[in-house]
Amino acid sequence: MTVYFIGAGPGDPELLTKKAERVIGECPVCLYAGSLVPAEVVGCAPKDALVMDTAPMTLDDTHAVIRDAHAKGQDVARVHSGDPSLYGAIAEQIRRLRADGIDYQIIPGVPAYAAAAAALGQELTVPEVAQSIILTRVSMKSTSMPDGETLENFARTRTTLAIHLGVRALREIERVLTPHYGAECPVVVAYRVGWPDQMFIRGTLADIREKVRTEKITRTALILVGPVLGEIADFKDSALYDPAQPHVLRPKATLRA
Repeated sequence: MTVYFIGAGPGDPELLTKKAERVIGECPVCLYAGSLVPAEVVGCAPKDALVMDTAPMTLDDTHAVIRDAHAKGQDVARVHSGDPSLYGAIAEQIRRLRADGIDYQIIPGVPAYAAAAAALGQELTVPEVAQSIILTRVSMKSTSMPDGETLENFARTRTTLAIHLGVRALREIERVLTPHYGAECPVVVAYRVGWPDQMFIRGTLADIREKVRTEKITRTALILVGPVLGEIADFKDSALYDPAQPHVLRPKATLRA
């Protein structure tokens, strides 16, 4: 018996990996986070499978279902939004599985920032503009941040930020980031990426809060901040396809006219 932690991606059922779809289709028990994962994502579960929305359940509740399945020798598909390694709350589940001697595997999924970039039609690592992305969140009412992992510290890098769980903290985000990025730094708030009602709100640190307030967005949004999100046309081409930059798969000898 195995528990499969499955990344469902941000919402679009077609962003499931082939492996994720196959495993969900084979497991007699399927637990999915219904507040973040559309029911359509687990629609490929067997017709006679036990399919449960874990949104109203506690950790004790879900683990009890898993232990019951383990006693029956049944595999479990534990379906999470995005990629389970990012804010998936799987560490505490894994701790209990290990304590009970229950095997598990992790199947990665498409993270929200990647799906957002795809929907926006752009690259997030443009030569000489941005080469790093910091994935972080704000504390608010959730678990506190470790020492050193503060928005102030990340702001000093002036790199691209992907801020989770922060749409209600836009005032604080504006206050902390503006001295480092400037008031006109581009910002995108990506709401319910991959869902039918997805929305992308473009603005700057100076005006994004008001734009989000107008749309009445209060949850399920990712905040992207950084110069790379602006209209950039004069960036340098990367060295990857530069004929003057040979590499092991394109030896210099092949560059002759």
